Amino acid sequence: MFGYIYVNEQELKLKEYTIYRSFYCGLCHNLKQRYGRTAQMMLNYDLTFLALLLSGLYEPDTESFEKRCIPHPVKKHKMVENEAVDYAADMCVLVSYQKLKDDWEDEKKQTRRAAAAMLRPAYEKVAEKYPRQVKAIEENIRLLHEAEHQNCKDIDYVAGLTGKFLAELFVWKDDIWQDELRTMGFFMGKYIYLMDALEDVEQDKKNKNYNLFSEYGPVWGTEKEKEIHEILVAMMTEVSRSFERLPILQNAEIIRNILYSGVWCKYVMIKERNSKQEKDKK
Repeated sequence: MFGYIYVNEQELKLKEYTIYRSFYCGLCHNLKQRYGRTAQMMLNYDLTFLALLLSGLYEPDTESFEKRCIPHPVKKHKMVENEAVDYAADMCVLVSYQKLKDDWEDEKKQTRRAAAAMLRPAYEKVAEKYPRQVKAIEENIRLLHEAEHQNCKDIDYVAGLTGKFLAELFVWKDDIWQDELRTMGFFMGKYIYLMDALEDVEQDKKNKNYNLFSEYGPVWGTEKEKEIHEILVAMMTEVSRSFERLPILQNAEIIRNILYSGVWCKYVMIKERNSKQEKDKK
């Protein structure tokens, strides 16, 4: 369900991309050091965005360092460490555990069950620290399962369940910025859910799995595609409006790159791949 909030690398300056990668690598290092390799394997771009966003808003004391890692053993890579990265790592543990559990329940993949069991001690540790976030995740995922089992086709309701729990994950502190952060998380959560459904629609049809768009027939190159695209644009417009109301100067251009350009690179990639698959069928 995650991995859709990424930068447009071609539009970033080298310095900006280096900063972005330092947050990604910093989050990766943080997960491994605090929760082990299983948690490290759950690293994703969406929580990197959260670390970048909260660092820009709250400007916590940040340590920068260089380190080699298993994926990149030859050259040292720049990494950053601060309290916002710690928080993003904790949220990554929460959503990853639930995702692994969800995959096991839906697809009965033993690898997912084993990974969830390995991640459970970390999940319980984080859950004790962040009860509000855990309650939001567990309650809305339960409602999401119910909606899927009932084959619910109400796009606003179903996508909104992911939006509701991501809204709570975006709120790190109880302060004057929480409403804007909650709005950003809510609409970004809806966007992520819809993108995931859009990417998996053909595979879900084949496997007879639930998908919001499974009854649409062919999507790409049709009026349905335009309709879905308009919904996605509306979601990201709300995210961007809330972002622009936040007093963020630090790394603001990287965040704008993601919100205004990066997310659509992923959309184009999905469209091109699925359009090719549909052509191959003819």
